[in-house]
Amino acid sequence: MDCIAKGTAITYEEYITVNNENIWGLTTLNPIRDNTGKIYRLVGTVTEITELKKTQSQLQAQATELEAALTQIASTQTKLIQTEKMLSLGQLVAGIAHEINNPTNFIFGNLDFAQEYTNNLFDLIKLYQKYYSKPIKIIQDKISAIELDFIMTDLPMILSSMQVGAERIIKIVSSLRTFAHMDEAEYKKVDIHIGLDSTLDLLDYRLKQQSKRAKIEVIKNYSKLPIIECYAGQLNQVFMNILLNAIDALDEAEIAHPKIIISTSLTKNNLISISITDNGNGICPNIQKKLFNLFFTTKPVGKGTGMGLPLSYKIITEKHNGILECISKPGAGATFIIKIPQSVKVRSC
Repeated sequence: MDCIAKGTAITYEEYITVNNENIWGLTTLNPIRDNTGKIYRLVGTVTEITELKKTQSQLQAQATELEAALTQIASTQTKLIQTEKMLSLGQLVAGIAHEINNPTNFIFGNLDFAQEYTNNLFDLIKLYQKYYSKPIKIIQDKISAIELDFIMTDLPMILSSMQVGAERIIKIVSSLRTFAHMDEAEYKKVDIHIGLDSTLDLLDYRLKQQSKRAKIEVIKNYSKLPIIECYAGQLNQVFMNILLNAIDALDEAEIAHPKIIISTSLTKNNLISISITDNGNGICPNIQKKLFNLFFTTKPVGKGTGMGLPLSYKIITEKHNGILECISKPGAGATFIIKIPQSVKVRSC
């Protein structure tokens, strides 16, 4: 025994079971020496510590509960912050949409009149040129100075480009309104494809050719889907987060023909399935395990917050009773699959 071999006291805990209850004791063994210093016997004492062990067990359980509560508080705080951001975004979009839409509609509405008036003036000029082919010198000088022939060619193209620009602004505003749905927390009936398309419209600038990357080709494999009931704005936020990750992955991959494939379908269980696939470098298994962990990111400081995918996961799993998963292999791109029911029970934040 250690107390004999080392010549020191030892203490240990042990228990016996009486009537299905563990009775704990703290045992201490002390070596006793004779006049020569030789150990000739051991003296043992046992102190009952059952209540102490119960208290320790209760404290351990309380510590576990406290840790779980702190984790829940952190999660709730994150969701509240995101909800507040989403609501603020809805209000901001409403204001922007209103402020941009009114003057744009004014411009767009008057372009047809401007085009008509321009055509009438050009017709009048052509009549003058036909029946008054030799104007006085001061008029000839003015025609030459303002380059009338060039104006008559260029002005219709200017008006046409203005119309294209105004239509683009109207489309962007419409996409913003669809994306945010004016109230990010609202539960409503929507067409999933409209949400996807509006998100793609907002990301159009990121899909274009970049200095180190070709234009990203977006392939849509849309199936016929029913109208669903969901938190439309939050679902569009999920589409945004996943598409942004796909674009970032393609930026890093620097491949010749970058692609994003968006497929939708109705599963055998009548779930709405949306898959978003990129042909980037893929994701290694170690990183895949952490993708939905809050604040985990592989992006440089200032570019990634580590909140996009975890919040997307919560929106899909908690708000829509759905599934969000990632399938990827290094060198083979990545696919994010969303599966949600056609309607869910409304749940509070």
